[in-house]
Amino acid sequence: MPSPLSIVKERFESKAKLIEAVEKLMTDELWMDRLSSDRGGAKGLKQVSNQKLIRLHDTFTEVKEKFGTREKLIDAVLEAENRSKDEGYKQRLLKHPVPRLYDQYKSATKRAARTSA
Repeated sequence: MPSPLSIVKERFESKAKLIEAVEKLMTDELWMDRLSSDRGGAKGLKQVSNQKLIRLHDTFTEVKEKFGTREKLIDAVLEAENRSKDEGYKQRLLKHPVPRLYDQYKSATKRAARTSA
């Protein structure tokens, strides 16, 4: 398995370009601006490890391709868990970041596939 540094160099050439790619995906449609108001400022994404940045980039890319927006991902999670009419649960999900929501969606779809089989 290649190291995170070699993956960064292979796919993005440098950490700075990886950070730029992640920042492009950090639109208002996908990103919750609750931790850092300056989205990768002096201490923001520059302090994050390569492995976490790669995972963040991959997750945002998959979510953008599959769902387009965070709202549609939340609706997909609700559908996968058969709780589409539960407004209280939807309000709780609105507070979760995209990686957590996407992991929850993948788990719920696996559970649904297991129970239907």
